Amino acid sequence: MPTALIVLAAGQGTRMNSDLPKVLHELGGAPLFAHALSSGAALAPERTVLVAGHGAEAVTKAAKALDDEIDVVLQEEQRGTGHAVDQARDTLADFQGDAVVLYGDTPFIRRETLDAMAKARAKGADVVVLGFEAADPGRYGRLVLDGNRLARIVEFKDADEATRAITLCNSGVIAADTATLFDLIAGVGNDNASGEYYLTDIVDIANARGLTCSVVTCDEAETLGINTRAELAAAEAQLQADKRAEAMENGVTLVAPDTVFFAADTFVGGDTVIEPNVVFGPGVTVENGARIRAFSHLEGCHVSRGAVIGPYARLRPGAELAEGAKVGNFVEIKNATIDTGAKVNHLTYIGDAFVGEGANIGAGTITCNYDGVFKHHTHIGAHAFIGSDTMLVAPVSVGDGAMTATGTVVTQDVDPGALAVGRARQENKPGFATKFFEKLRTQKAQKKG
Repeated sequence: MPTALIVLAAGQGTRMNSDLPKVLHELGGAPLFAHALSSGAALAPERTVLVAGHGAEAVTKAAKALDDEIDVVLQEEQRGTGHAVDQARDTLADFQGDAVVLYGDTPFIRRETLDAMAKARAKGADVVVLGFEAADPGRYGRLVLDGNRLARIVEFKDADEATRAITLCNSGVIAADTATLFDLIAGVGNDNASGEYYLTDIVDIANARGLTCSVVTCDEAETLGINTRAELAAAEAQLQADKRAEAMENGVTLVAPDTVFFAADTFVGGDTVIEPNVVFGPGVTVENGARIRAFSHLEGCHVSRGAVIGPYARLRPGAELAEGAKVGNFVEIKNATIDTGAKVNHLTYIGDAFVGEGANIGAGTITCNYDGVFKHHTHIGAHAFIGSDTMLVAPVSVGDGAMTATGTVVTQDVDPGALAVGRARQENKPGFATKFFEKLRTQKAQKKG
């Protein structure tokens, strides 16, 4: 059955005390709503509609950066969840298949849970609601069952004592045939204390029309919604705990697990060793058998099998390390390829560059890639030897097997096998230092007098 996702992301999130829309606050280096999209990807949706409201321009920009095929619709007035879903009606008017409603501030719905909802639809349920057994039901809406059938959803404020004793609660996630969903929403009214159109009311309407409503359950932790900074911090802690456990189950060694921080999309291959205090930003892939040493920061990069990073290294977006490459302490790599077995071990910046197989980059080397307007490329050939404190003023090329003398400023290409020397000749002046300091000390004494 073709599937469309409808992700509700219009809320302001006033309890976050932020100018930023709630769904743009980050969890694991990704905006909150991106986690709902990732969960929904398990259903291989043909269409995805994001319902934006507060901060719609920023939310739209972030959504399009993730997937340009996402349809973003605007809920200008926030008049309840039913009203929010209804904003997708025109966009999905020609869509034939199921619709699944997710929430941009509920990041932990598992793919297996959505798959279970899809199976319930396939077995004949017209409306499928995701529920959970709450340890503390509090003010959640209650799911009232009649055998295996969902009879109704009762909001806490409308529930009597017997209904409040029910611990099966409503997550808000719903699946139904798209046309059926919008037809049911058309029957929802706003005759309630809040004057809002509640999506949950479609269950009563569906039952009145003789349709079948059922419940799929999940663990309560999956339904965690983010409304405050404290809840965001708790969610981050949960995500990190899950990512660490997953990494170790997949054969990754974490020397001090609680000090390693992953992004939501981090991939680390088996037999990789990650030392303490390593941070992964978005977009990192580390292949099997690499070693990431302590206090390193990686973002938007690819580390191949057997490479060694750090300690105190920074890999920025576009860094590509081939097998056996080594990047050492206080080295920064950005938009550059370090080829097989090459070494960049100390106090160096390599940006917009290619470093060839087996090359050795001396301490303090800098590729001077930016002229204030444009970025320029540096090419360092295979087995080249770059002396310490070399400045490579791009665009420039150093040939295979060439070398640069320590302290050289390279402003023109170096032929393969050649030596480049670009520094002033040293001149020693006997006795100059002694006389110079004596003069300064005399001047200092005179000023004190």
